[in-house]
Amino acid sequence: MLKQIFFIFIIRPIILLIAGIHLRGKENLPLDGPCIIAANHNSHIDTMVLISLFPIAKIQKVRPVAAADYFLKNRLVSWFSKEVIGIIPLARKPKKSDGHPLLGVENALKNGDIVIVFPEGSRGEAEQMVPFKTGIAHLAKSFPKVPVIPIFIHGAGKCLPKGEALFVPFIMDVSISDPIYFEDESSKEFTQRLEEKIKTLEGKIL
Repeated sequence: MLKQIFFIFIIRPIILLIAGIHLRGKENLPLDGPCIIAANHNSHIDTMVLISLFPIAKIQKVRPVAAADYFLKNRLVSWFSKEVIGIIPLARKPKKSDGHPLLGVENALKNGDIVIVFPEGSRGEAEQMVPFKTGIAHLAKSFPKVPVIPIFIHGAGKCLPKGEALFVPFIMDVSISDPIYFEDESSKEFTQRLEEKIKTLEGKIL
């Protein structure tokens, strides 16, 4: 309920009304899980944009994977990140004592959630993509029947650049591709295929 209230009264008005989104490929957006949303990452607002694409009745099941060291850094941020946004914390430098680093994500998929993953790992410079990490391929390999939905976001890095706290109204473009699945391939091959898919979406916008 907190998540729905937060998005209805704060996030959606900011993103959809003040800034605006030009959406392509809406028909490719799943309304039920399990599935994996894979998008480029330039800004903290990327997560809010992606969640805002879903109907309010569905957003409780939309869960972004986020860095534990950043989003669990203190009690208030931790409460907000987990209870309002519904993040799945991921240790960027996992220890053996922490167990399997993707266990939380795997449990979410088993629970039928829609998981948001940023294959670049962390936010890059505005409107620039860096090579994808293979973590998402290991996840897709463990769930070969779960669709991976490639999404390209343009403009979020201008609305809320890395290191800035001031939101700048700027129309964002979001392009959604048809799903891909892990096939008879290596993790590196899957990661490259996903990256090429998202770059193709980028080419259609820019």
